[in-house]
Amino acid sequence: MANVKTAVIYYSSTGTNYQLAKWAKESAEKEGAEVRLLKFPELAPDAAIDSNPAWRAHVEATKDVPEVTPDDMEWADSYIFSVPSRFGVLPAQAKQFFDTLGGLWAQGKLANKVVSAMSSASNPHGGQEATILSVYTTMYHWGAIVVAPGYTDQSAFTSGGNPYGTSVTIDQDGNQIEDVEQAVKQQAKRTVTVAKAIVTGLQTGD
Repeated sequence: MANVKTAVIYYSSTGTNYQLAKWAKESAEKEGAEVRLLKFPELAPDAAIDSNPAWRAHVEATKDVPEVTPDDMEWADSYIFSVPSRFGVLPAQAKQFFDTLGGLWAQGKLANKVVSAMSSASNPHGGQEATILSVYTTMYHWGAIVVAPGYTDQSAFTSGGNPYGTSVTIDQDGNQIEDVEQAVKQQAKRTVTVAKAIVTGLQTGD
């Protein structure tokens, strides 16, 4: 069979979730997936972006990363999302894009996609778990297949212990508190592995 197609889709204002997405992409490709690294379109006005030099610098540094489109969503067999917490839920940039996918949803083209999600926040109880679960709520409506990391690998215990998806705490200087690289890569590996099984089963009718 052809390689599993994976879209790694992120939103990042200053770079944390971009880094998580890059680690996920690296791992998914190592597992043989065909990967597209994509970002959610930015909705914030220039005045807001310019108020934070790190935000403006990240926007400029990632200007060549393609924005996700509905065609990407139809193309992929699996999605790995990485988004920061915004008051305990997914950011508006991700939600607005999801809200444009009614046509694909109505055609059943989002069903049976394999999905996993990651997040970040500025403190351990700043909505990391709730944000990931808010992403999954939309996925359940699509009929997608959510693949959480759970505690299937030791990296879950050493990276903060979030069973819903890898999440990381960011200090005031933008540094990651927990070491989550291995957890991210394990989550991406698990996502691709499950996607291979699902795609193979759908193709063979098993």
